[in-house]
Amino acid sequence: VQLQASGGGLVQAGGSLRLSCAASGDTFYIYETKWFRQAPGKEREFVGAINWSVGKIYYSDSVMGRFTISKGNAEKMTYLQMNSLKPEDSAVYYCAARFAGRNEPAYWGQGTLVTVSS
Repeated sequence: VQLQASGGGLVQAGGSLRLSCAASGDTFYIYETKWFRQAPGKEREFVGAINWSVGKIYYSDSVMGRFTISKGNAEKMTYLQMNSLKPEDSAVYYCAARFAGRNEPAYWGQGTLVTVSS
């Protein structure tokens, strides 16, 4: 499985960005696609996820109501729509694939940088 995250950039506070996560390879086995972020000097933080098996989408409290995960047309394609961005949202954003029966993601994309200026 290969994951490609894209769409990052520089945006002013209050603005919006849409990130994409394209999956390729054995995408049939992807049970969940998760989004994480990591700011410089901080631990990696869970942002949200989509469970492909049951169609459930869930978010961390820090982004709830501002970020939206949606499905793309391609197999296991996901989008992360980020609205009302804050400087503290600045981070490298990663998408990751979790297989059924595993607690942690097995495959990670390369990350895309989001910078929110105040």
